[in-house]
Amino acid sequence: MKGEKMEKWNKTADKETIEKTIKSLKENGINVLFVETKEEAKKKVLGLVPERAEVFDMTSVTLETLGVLLEISESGNYDSIRNKLNSMNRQTQSREMRKLGASPDYAIGSCHAITEDGKIMIASNTGSQLPAYVYGAGKVIFVAGAQKIVKNLDQGFKRMYEYTLPLESERAKKAYGIPGSAVNKILIVNKEIQPDRINLIIVNEVLGF
Repeated sequence: MKGEKMEKWNKTADKETIEKTIKSLKENGINVLFVETKEEAKKKVLGLVPERAEVFDMTSVTLETLGVLLEISESGNYDSIRNKLNSMNRQTQSREMRKLGASPDYAIGSCHAITEDGKIMIASNTGSQLPAYVYGAGKVIFVAGAQKIVKNLDQGFKRMYEYTLPLESERAKKAYGIPGSAVNKILIVNKEIQPDRINLIIVNEVLGF
């Protein structure tokens, strides 16, 4: 039963559902790009970000799978906020670090659910990525596999707790040596009123969790 419950949240949506979701997202002020493969998705992400732009790429299994994290941090083509944060002292420079992370020119990340009526849902343990998504970033780029499309908010919450949280907890244990993760803060983007601020790239593959 547990395996069946997990598998439920890991299947890409069908064509009709994807088309309905894209239409709803656009009506809510969110630009949508649909691609078939992760290779196409990477090209789309980098095509939306000018070279030398200031970029904060959030911790994300999806972005790691695409190779976007390495591209932003190691290519030398971008002004990486993550690189700056990694070089700073959290004990003595926490204020500066919060400000840097909250208002980058570009924020790139993923989400945990997309509803058919055009809402984007993001769960977080610390909330560190949320200020940029909500308002602080000039431009926001989300990348998500089509398995993250759900019927409504209730289904989105179930996906977060039943599927995403257990997998993220395992990742966090290995990556940070902590007991696990938690859904401490949740962002729901109902609508974006700033034209062209949010771009969502939906990939017709299973990516991330």
